[in-house]
Amino acid sequence: MIPHYKNIHNRFKINGVHLDKEALFQLAYSSIKEGEAYEKELGEFLLDWLDDKETIQLTTSGTTGTPKIITIKKEAMVYSAIATGNFFDLHPQDKALLCLSARYIAGKMMIVRAMMLGLELDIMVPRSHLDDLLSHKIYDFVAIVPLQAENSLDKLNQFKKIIIGGAKVSDDLALKLNELNAKIYETYGMTETITHIAAKRIGETYFNTLEHVTITIDDRKCLVIDAPSITNEKIVTNDIVEIHNEKQFKWLGRYDNVINSGGVKLFSEQIETKLASKISNRFFIAGLPDAVLGTRVVLIIEGEVKEIDAVIFDSLDKFEKPKEILFLPEFVETETKKVNRIQTLKKIKVV
Repeated sequence: MIPHYKNIHNRFKINGVHLDKEALFQLAYSSIKEGEAYEKELGEFLLDWLDDKETIQLTTSGTTGTPKIITIKKEAMVYSAIATGNFFDLHPQDKALLCLSARYIAGKMMIVRAMMLGLELDIMVPRSHLDDLLSHKIYDFVAIVPLQAENSLDKLNQFKKIIIGGAKVSDDLALKLNELNAKIYETYGMTETITHIAAKRIGETYFNTLEHVTITIDDRKCLVIDAPSITNEKIVTNDIVEIHNEKQFKWLGRYDNVINSGGVKLFSEQIETKLASKISNRFFIAGLPDAVLGTRVVLIIEGEVKEIDAVIFDSLDKFEKPKEILFLPEFVETETKKVNRIQTLKKIKVV
């Protein structure tokens, strides 16, 4: 049975304190009035959740364009939380950690999962690392982004189950994560799908969808998601995938980032994966207009201009090798600190 969004689980705790609806109101008000920035964000979300409206407004990440405000039913967020609990076998009184901002969907959903599943949720300042984690504390569940994982490898064995989302897990990071004892999953999702609708163990090929989620592809070979518990409309994505069956898929890359160079279709993300362990600065692969090829492959690196040894391209196929390397002092970011490729490319003067 799916609980109503107003029914807070009687085992739910924040920072070791049991909180019913009235206590949550008090926490929300005090967090907004007296708390640090991350606590104010927590308080604002709690007030939004506890008001009389059946919907909540969310802002998309803006990774591939202008961020937009969408309206989501709170009950759909509850369905998502229950599906996550079933997929990852979470139970009342399991200990979870929130180390993401409650301003965005990933942080909001950790709170909803805790309230609906009866988790004991600890909250820490959202940073790019987990250095503030108490060394003796063991958690059952946490959601993090790849940067936090990369910066906190020595902390991750304090978690039994870890989900990593927000960006693709690089092959180099995946190798490091596979050395750990924790069960670690890469997730697939977006704001429109109320965080993840699929997950896979690190190192596995195919994402497995959560319950009541099925998938197909459109004529572009982009993923189409049917998740009736979340929305009555099918969600058409710009993610090119390889379908294994109606519950499993392999992610190939973004339709927006496909480069057609000399008649050869190239996936930017697949080239980036091959180079991830060889370039320390932030970078991405893009296509720029070319008189001969139509579009040429370009490597764009954040930072000062420096010599790049061509040996790093040995793992690339002939057509994948960049025809040009460009440096920019600083990439344009979205509000969620992802690289905004579109706006960053606008900073490049195309000759």
